[in-house]
Amino acid sequence: MAPAISSMTLDSRQEAKDMKEQVEIDWENLGFGLTPTDYMYMMKCKKEDEFSQGHILPYGNIELSPASVVLNYGQGLFEGLKAYRREDGKLVLFRPDQNALRLQIGAERMCMPSPSVNQFIDAVKETVLANKRWIPPPGKGALYIRPLLIGTGSSLGISPAPEYTFIIYASPVNKYFKEGSAPLSLYVEDEFDRASRGGVGCVKSITNYGQALKPLTRAKSRGFSDVLFLDSATGKYIEEASAANVFVVKDKKIYTAPTKGTILPGVTRNSIIEIACDHGYEVEERMVEVDELLSADEAFCTGTAVVVARIGSVTYQGKRVEYQADNNLVYKKLLSTYLGIQKGEIEDKKGWIVEINQGSS
Repeated sequence: MAPAISSMTLDSRQEAKDMKEQVEIDWENLGFGLTPTDYMYMMKCKKEDEFSQGHILPYGNIELSPASVVLNYGQGLFEGLKAYRREDGKLVLFRPDQNALRLQIGAERMCMPSPSVNQFIDAVKETVLANKRWIPPPGKGALYIRPLLIGTGSSLGISPAPEYTFIIYASPVNKYFKEGSAPLSLYVEDEFDRASRGGVGCVKSITNYGQALKPLTRAKSRGFSDVLFLDSATGKYIEEASAANVFVVKDKKIYTAPTKGTILPGVTRNSIIEIACDHGYEVEERMVEVDELLSADEAFCTGTAVVVARIGSVTYQGKRVEYQADNNLVYKKLLSTYLGIQKGEIEDKKGWIVEINQGSS
């Protein structure tokens, strides 16, 4: 593993890199894929201890024992957030405290220690500053930040790991779906489940995503953008897509499934609910039947990666329903406000934006 880098060494290296031209990336055609950046962050902790001082080191592979608990028993969580470059040159984060709190909730469920909120945010800031030359120009995307909390200690039996590692790496990204800004086509999955009652669907466990690969791959091979999972108990109610929460609009009322055990409480989801209420919309968090989705006026997805994306069509048991497009769609108003706050074009009255001081190390 590469050695840690002191603040002074990192500052001198970063200044030299910042003096060069920006990284050679075709920002116009940037998608959502891994583009390794210069540095990552790492912090370790024993089972009964607390996380303390982490450090920045060059991006690269990490060493894991074959007996590490994350490899054998899936004891791991991840988060996802973005850093944005504004027109005035400022670098900002959007509600990073919510990601930190969600990680703590997930860590408690998975029997893991977790960084404090301040440790999490400071680590994210350090990672962004170390990789700031990789942040896309305004309007061309963002620096996607991926924190990981994993049980790196070894155990042959089923038990919590004796040691944990908190890692953050980053990658410049733009649109998540290949469709770009075009409406999405979702396939309602009625064979495979994403989560079940009493499981870990409500936290960002790494185990939630591997099982989605088969239905997602199958749906994409058939030309769909994503899959929409149903509840495992009855198969009647919509839950969420592979990487996004789902909203349904009917008669200007907004409905979305409640985050009660099987659904991830998305930071974008919660933000859009607040914005919708501020716009005077009635938002109801309740179980939504598939038939309600099929008869809706509008539907859209939310998530850190997808942001807010309109659903153009839904296919369920061979029946395809298309939603009409017009200039008065609810999602457009909500997305406009959401992006306006991020860009600094709308006053941030909620304290959602965290500016990164570029003069600090």
